[in-house]
Amino acid sequence: MPTTNGNRQILDLKKWEFCAPAPNATTTGAFVVSSRHFWQQQMYVRANTEAYMYNPSEDGWVTLPSPGLAGTFGAGASGTAGAWSTGATVGVASLTATAGTTSTITTNQTLARDLRGYKILIMAGPNNGLALDIVSNTIGANAVITVATQASAFSASTVYRLLTPRFYVVGAGTLAAASFRAYDYATNTWTTLSQTGLPASIGTDGRLVATPSMIDGAFKQFATGTATSATGTTLTQTGKTWTASQWINSQVRITGGTGAGQIRTITANTADTLTVATWTTNPDATSTYAIEGNDNFLYYLGNNAVTMYRYDIAANTWSTLSPTAARAGAPGAGMSAHWVHSVEASDWNNESAIINGDRIYSFRGAAGGVLDYYDISANTWVSGVTYSPNSETFTTGTKYALHGGRLYIQKEATGRWFAYDFARNELFPWSTTLYPQGAAVLGDTAFDVVYKDGATEIFYVYLLLNTSQVLLRQMVI
Repeated sequence: MPTTNGNRQILDLKKWEFCAPAPNATTTGAFVVSSRHFWQQQMYVRANTEAYMYNPSEDGWVTLPSPGLAGTFGAGASGTAGAWSTGATVGVASLTATAGTTSTITTNQTLARDLRGYKILIMAGPNNGLALDIVSNTIGANAVITVATQASAFSASTVYRLLTPRFYVVGAGTLAAASFRAYDYATNTWTTLSQTGLPASIGTDGRLVATPSMIDGAFKQFATGTATSATGTTLTQTGKTWTASQWINSQVRITGGTGAGQIRTITANTADTLTVATWTTNPDATSTYAIEGNDNFLYYLGNNAVTMYRYDIAANTWSTLSPTAARAGAPGAGMSAHWVHSVEASDWNNESAIINGDRIYSFRGAAGGVLDYYDISANTWVSGVTYSPNSETFTTGTKYALHGGRLYIQKEATGRWFAYDFARNELFPWSTTLYPQGAAVLGDTAFDVVYKDGATEIFYVYLLLNTSQVLLRQMVI
């Protein structure tokens, strides 16, 4: 019998529920990284050597291997989850199988977990373009992944990505090797990534932001279609009416037909043509495509500075962005940063001038209420977004959870919650957490979890309280 949600505003009061407490209390810099994959795991990092995984399906915690972060853990530490993984291998865009059959793919990875329910994306070779459910996998070296039987046999020419979580973490203090690391869910390993290009030290407050193609276990597609033609560096669909340059820094994925499985960052667009780096196989009039968030980029902002940095996952390199308009003021304690991708308002979803997927919104914190956003395609900041009422201020202890078209905000350790509506540019009173909290500490320990049953979606906002092990959740009505 399908799940139904009969809760109604005014009729039904929102209630905070107690969940399994965290193994240890939140401290300065502690944060939660939220995965948008199959199990929606939440990684809680509270020290350089201490991390846990919370499984909302079981309401339970497990200790992870030590993050082994360098520096001094504290203000400015943050993390985000990517949409794809290449196991324990870093600095690459894909993996290549060593053998296969019509239903198995032999990897060169040492898998440590059962990945049933997750997906594997075939990028080249037999069955290219398919995102297949993982039916089972072996554990250990040269793991074999089993999928549903396909028309063609996988082989040593099969190129793929695991659509499983990889959690990226930036530490705090003076940066050194191991200040930027990634935890790979499939292999249960931490790997050191390049920190070159980040500031020499990190403090005050900061956020790491991903723009993943996969949200809540499904691809988030901002535009789809069938190509009319293509060249070595373009894809055209005659009849489109896109605004020039609106897709810059998004990715295009060839989902079917000639060249299926290829993913490219969009570097320019006209009304009907996308420009990308050279295709391996030129698409043609059989090629279907989807435009999505860019799986290959992460953004770091904060550290009491307007400077913003971008990480290229496949290249394992950082670069400093040079926006055409700089942010008007530096973010401080209690800041936020969220990639907004699922506002339901029609103007946000107008494919010819889309807003969804193109902005990273950021409250500056620092005991103020100023809100800015970074325009990804235009590489520019829009500072001082007008919204009402704008009298609330946010600083140390403020927590944020994004879902759909709203950002849910707990003000410091007061327990008072608001919901910022992106389409309306309005801040609403939302709830109050009555359970007492400890001292307000920096670090974002709020997150959301979605329950799905067919077309029914019920979502909850979770909160690890300030200086506390207490975990609460509330259904959003």
